Amino acid sequence: MAIVNNDKLIIANSPAEFTAALPSAARLLGLDVGEKTIGLALTDATRRIATPLSTIERGKFTKDMEHLKKIIAAHAVAGLVIGYPINMDGSLGPRAQSTRTFVSNLQKYIELPMLLWDERLSTMAVERAMLEADLSRARRDALVDKLAAGYMLQGFLDSVR
Repeated sequence: MAIVNNDKLIIANSPAEFTAALPSAARLLGLDVGEKTIGLALTDATRRIATPLSTIERGKFTKDMEHLKKIIAAHAVAGLVIGYPINMDGSLGPRAQSTRTFVSNLQKYIELPMLLWDERLSTMAVERAMLEADLSRARRDALVDKLAAGYMLQGFLDSVR
């Protein structure tokens, strides 16, 4: 069931419900939520291309939210697509529960439409590409979260076109 707050859709059940809650031309922010970092990616206003943006080193939740709010305001973001780590067999494990807890807390700070999006294999695909590009381990570690967010967000964009 969709979660609605103050007559605004907060967490959508489906991509169609999510996109219906958005203005016709506005940016989306993709989040790849990990234990230590949050990878961020941003779409263009026409929602055709996702670009890796940055990584937030996780610390105190309220500080992380202030950082996220600044990014949302600076880029006029209208909605959030949050990577949902579903297991390969379709089941939900501890990482999925951790993400749901994060989103539950997030919606107390940010009132934008949100969608949990299956991120299976996004990190693996990004890591494989970086290995093929012969990036050092340190460089891969620095890039993986924002690249995974970009990969996941582009997957969402491609699916709704």
